[in-house]
Amino acid sequence: MRKVLYILGQLADSDIDWLAKVGQKVSLKPDYHLIKYGETHPMLYIVLDGELSVQTNTHFELAKIYAGEVLGEMSFVDARPPSANVIVTRDSVLLEISKEILSEKLENDSAFGSRFYKAISIFLSQRMRKTIGRMGYESANDKEEDTSDELDVNALDNVSIAGARFDRLLKILMV
Repeated sequence: MRKVLYILGQLADSDIDWLAKVGQKVSLKPDYHLIKYGETHPMLYIVLDGELSVQTNTHFELAKIYAGEVLGEMSFVDARPPSANVIVTRDSVLLEISKEILSEKLENDSAFGSRFYKAISIFLSQRMRKTIGRMGYESANDKEEDTSDELDVNALDNVSIAGARFDRLLKILMV
């Protein structure tokens, strides 16, 4: 659920309302290929419930995705096609947001854009630090203190707000 904490913690309540308004709630069954390696994908997703698998093109599982995770953010930021497959492994419900509509909002609402890109930046920074740690490139000081699973101090301030916003999103959409 960490991705949603970074993102919703930076957004305003009105941003959450907007996402719920413009997004579509979709229900997906197991074995559905949500995102395919190398194929451009026009959506950003917030997982509301369920389980998905992120896999390489050779079907090696990289990660499991659960409620509160965000999918499609990397392709949104750099406009490159997905570098992995995402397959539904358990009945799932997602909020699907058109990248076209999101791009328009970002272009026309600079305050929203600032909050959104700050959230994505914080998240991607944390992901990179965790990846570097897993690869064994952290410094000797970092090895003594395993902080790879901890939230950034700045993000901690917004955790309870982000959790409340995710609950609010669920209440709006899971009716």
